[in-house]
Amino acid sequence: MAQKTGLQLFVSRLSSYTTNHEFKRLFSPFGVVTEARLVVEPKTNRPKGFGFVTFESEADAGKALKAMNGRLPFTDFLLKLLYKGLREREA
Repeated sequence: MAQKTGLQLFVSRLSSYTTNHEFKRLFSPFGVVTEARLVVEPKTNRPKGFGFVTFESEADAGKALKAMNGRLPFTDFLLKLLYKGLREREA
């Protein structure tokens, strides 16, 4: 049986000083965030400036996409959001 795992947004143009806690908190007002993950540089353990946010529902992800695309949350960088769509996973 396949199970929907939510909608994942790709977020780019983040500051390398962004923390996982700040990243998740930034998107939490739009709905239940099941995962917020910054991609880090292995040698320095600092964020590379992009990450992924997964929402429990497509509606919540859509709200975040609409509200946050092009916003300036932490720095002088604009957020660039893309979505991957609903994935199905074997249960």
